[in-house]
Amino acid sequence: MNQLQVTALITERDTIRYTPAGMPIVTAVLQHSSQQMEAGIARLTEFEVPALAAGDLAKRFEAAPLGGVYQFSGFLAKKNRNSRSLVFHIIDFSLLDTGA
Repeated sequence: MNQLQVTALITERDTIRYTPAGMPIVTAVLQHSSQQMEAGIARLTEFEVPALAAGDLAKRFEAAPLGGVYQFSGFLAKKNRNSRSLVFHIIDFSLLDTGA
């Protein structure tokens, strides 16, 4: 199973672009910070992950305000066929906090 849920900020986001087949795509960088328990010890986890939203979701994602805290769900896949780098493919998201 390849499902990922993460709470994160949208720290960088490109403008919408279209694939040769006409599908809208928006790429971004998401930033996460939280405290997790590992082996009974609290651990601060911080990371940035490249992400993309495609199809109808791309338009909603492009319009989402920067600086808010969002709950994202999706899956991980290679950036391209020959890459070892992973990209988080967003399937859905919702605003949790405006950050204001």
